[in-house]
Amino acid sequence: MMKPARTKPPRRALAKKPSNNGQKDPVGVYCRVRPLSPSDQECCIEVINETTVQLHPPDGCKVNKNGEYKETQYSFKQVFGTHHTQKDLFDVVAKLLVEDLIRGKNGLLFTYGVTGSGKTYTMTGSPGQGGLLPRCLHMIFNSIRDLQAKRYVFKTDDKNGIEVQNMVEALLDRQKRDAQPQIVPKTPLSRQKPEPEFADMINIEDGCKVEDIDEDSVYSVFVSYIEIYNNYIYDLLEEVPIDPIKPKPPQSKILREDQNHNMYVAGCTEVEVKTTEEAFDVFWKGQKRRRIANTQLNRESSRSHSVFMLKLAQAPLDADGENVLQEKEQITVSQLSLVDLAGSERTNRTKAEGSRLREAGNINQSLMTLRTCIEALRENQMCGTNKMVPYRDSKLTHLFKNYFDGEGKVRMIVCVNPKADDHEESLQVMRFAEMTQEVEVARPVDKPICGLTPGRRYRNQAFKEELTRRLEERGGPVIGESEEQTAIELLFQSFPPIPSCELLDANDNQTLPQLIEALEKRRRIRQMMSEEFTKSVTSFRSMLQDFNGVVAAKENIAQGKVTEKERTIISQKSEIERLEKKVKTLEYKIDILEKTTSIYEGEKRNLQQDLESQQQKLQRQLSDKRRLEARLQGMASENAMKWEKECERRVAAKQLEMQNKLWVKDEKLKQLKAIVTDSKSERPERPSREKDREPKVPVRSISPSPVSYPGNPVSQPPHNPDTPARLQLHRRSNSCSSISVASCVSQWEQKTPQHYSESKVAPNRRRRWEPESARKSNTGYQASVVQAELQEDQALRVSEVFCT
Repeated sequence: MMKPARTKPPRRALAKKPSNNGQKDPVGVYCRVRPLSPSDQECCIEVINETTVQLHPPDGCKVNKNGEYKETQYSFKQVFGTHHTQKDLFDVVAKLLVEDLIRGKNGLLFTYGVTGSGKTYTMTGSPGQGGLLPRCLHMIFNSIRDLQAKRYVFKTDDKNGIEVQNMVEALLDRQKRDAQPQIVPKTPLSRQKPEPEFADMINIEDGCKVEDIDEDSVYSVFVSYIEIYNNYIYDLLEEVPIDPIKPKPPQSKILREDQNHNMYVAGCTEVEVKTTEEAFDVFWKGQKRRRIANTQLNRESSRSHSVFMLKLAQAPLDADGENVLQEKEQITVSQLSLVDLAGSERTNRTKAEGSRLREAGNINQSLMTLRTCIEALRENQMCGTNKMVPYRDSKLTHLFKNYFDGEGKVRMIVCVNPKADDHEESLQVMRFAEMTQEVEVARPVDKPICGLTPGRRYRNQAFKEELTRRLEERGGPVIGESEEQTAIELLFQSFPPIPSCELLDANDNQTLPQLIEALEKRRRIRQMMSEEFTKSVTSFRSMLQDFNGVVAAKENIAQGKVTEKERTIISQKSEIERLEKKVKTLEYKIDILEKTTSIYEGEKRNLQQDLESQQQKLQRQLSDKRRLEARLQGMASENAMKWEKECERRVAAKQLEMQNKLWVKDEKLKQLKAIVTDSKSERPERPSREKDREPKVPVRSISPSPVSYPGNPVSQPPHNPDTPARLQLHRRSNSCSSISVASCVSQWEQKTPQHYSESKVAPNRRRRWEPESARKSNTGYQASVVQAELQEDQALRVSEVFCT
């Protein structure tokens, strides 16, 4: 026989959370600046306005790579300066979270910052200045004071759930609790005087409360307090039996996931509290067990992350408005987590060693994991990626995974210290806060409506008050406040007592008639009461019908208003969506314009730098041009002077040359005249050498003698006074009887070569022997040149005449 194939069991359907149409809200990030201590002189943080702070780098701090000082501004949802009080911070940040808690929505509030920035003060407060935690407790119990269920009506299970018990089970649990020894933190049933160390913290005069609360439901508050130390979770409310011989260290807890995929601490102690004093007493007991240490930067430095969780359970009343509905599906559980994160610190400043160094490393590692998760969420939401978020790398991020991936409101308060020593750490905190604002969390859904008629609680109270009034009018007993007395017992007390029915004798004729009479009276009273009850029921039914009619009319009016409001809300939502899309489009355009503006500004700076460099180059070129012009002008003037001197020199040289030529021509003319006049005379005999060596007396002529100067002493040709200056004449031909002029000139040139060559070869030498008057007067030189040319022309004409 073949066995049927074994198949896998069907997968359990996951519980689906009600959706809210994908609406999301950004994480609200607020900034709080603590006052500057008297020992610190320099401040590096300045509050610009209600939403902006500015960081100033202190002296000696280089921010960017270029080594320049850079001031940065960061924007938040709201900035709280030193003049803001704890109440101002609570009204803006935590009040809305408490209202959402009572309406069945989850919330997360945590403080973040460096060590010594005021995170614990913001969360807990100080005497006379209660922090966020006591103010949240005060507002919760001030809102549900008369609407709380009896103790143990709501009971927690081991799987992060809440169960509802009936009155008998709750009474048994109360009796058992009173009988057993104290193991868990036992809060008193009646109000006691709080401890003096935190009495001023919870003495809050402001009676703020939630106005629109569901009065047809009952509420119960459960608190738990844990710490995350060295990435381990410890229960601060756990009562461990004290063993003086061998004390046991506290056991760490583990994280689990419930059926709604919410993370919770398994085995964590949850205490039901009924007043603000009880809740803060439980918190203070856990606070004493929290790990703190004294460091160089903070006298009471938190060495762990603390999480105080407020869990509010609420369930509607039944149709009679008397008892709580027992269906578990009708129970609404909401949770508000108040987290005081340990401050980030640098070991080179705290000088931590040993266990303190290990604690600081784990604190910084968990904060770094939180930052990594925020960065991954931001990248997934902005870029549309599906990058894995490393929640499991730290117990802190793993515990609050459902807030970021699920739904609920998340608020963060960034606490900063304005002193200059914390500038670098504050800069990193500001960058993380700015990045966190871009993360969006799903908006929580509204609490489901049970469908019962509203006003059930007050209708039941009105019925009891009316019954009490009727009984008072009839003289009957009044319904007291005791739980054991009921309306039926009070009715039976109004009947006449039954006489003794014991028959002492067979002839007793009084007992039976008395009994019959008493029973007859009771019957008449019962009949009368029945008629009265019928009338009362009829009148009450008519009154109830009238009341139901009025309520129905009011409900119809309210429903119409609600429908109208819903339409308005839908139109406003559509308008909001349109405006959000428009805002995103405008933000995108603004980003593009900012980037374009930055590019243009960069190009403008580059062009300005180029323009400045070109202007500087142009200025240098202009200065060089001016210097060159001045130099050229100097050179031109110098060259002009040189050329002027050169021209003068050349004119003088030309004048000397023309004078020499003129003298030579004059001499030629003289010789020619002498030849012409003595042509018919006989040829003279040649003188002897001795006679030639004798000095000759120069013959004066009409033309001026050549100018003599040291370089070229030009003298007249020597003449012998005894011998006449005659030249030998030769005939050119037999046909010509006259003497050749050319031959005469050549003979004369042969006899006077020295004077002629010296006049041509050594003009510079003659120039040195030039008289001073000839060198200075240009007019005289020019006139002499003209006169020499005229004489030369005259000589040429004479020679032509002789030749002809």
